[in-house]
Amino acid sequence: MPDQRTNGHSVSRLTAYIVWSTKYRYDVLGDIQIRCRTLLLEICESEDVLILKGVVSQDHVHMHVEYRPSLSMSTLVKRMKGRSSRKLQQEFPELKKRYWGRHFWGIGYGCWSTGNITDEMVNEYLEHHRKPNDGDGTNFIIEK
Repeated sequence: MPDQRTNGHSVSRLTAYIVWSTKYRYDVLGDIQIRCRTLLLEICESEDVLILKGVVSQDHVHMHVEYRPSLSMSTLVKRMKGRSSRKLQQEFPELKKRYWGRHFWGIGYGCWSTGNITDEMVNEYLEHHRKPNDGDGTNFIIEK
């Protein structure tokens, strides 16, 4: 598949859906959506993250991303929220009146893995390789 990431030691295609909101869910992104989008694009490019699709709404951000295996999702979100918050508050001084503690984004985020294979496909593949009567001891079944 051409969509896979490869390096000397691994082949992967890790994708995730991420959502986070502004602090107190204030509708402040309306006027600065374009700049917020630009910042998120720059951050993802610097982190070698591919944005598959994304939306900057009035009070939250949705992103579907593909990322490298060496990058944890918590680190990625921390960098996106931290860098974008700092830059947006520097460039738009009116945000400092509303967010006096310099915290633009709300605490936390939502993250769900996505991908090109389903749980059913993985289970079918594993079932195919399961040989319960395998006498040579090469296949070990792992179950609860």
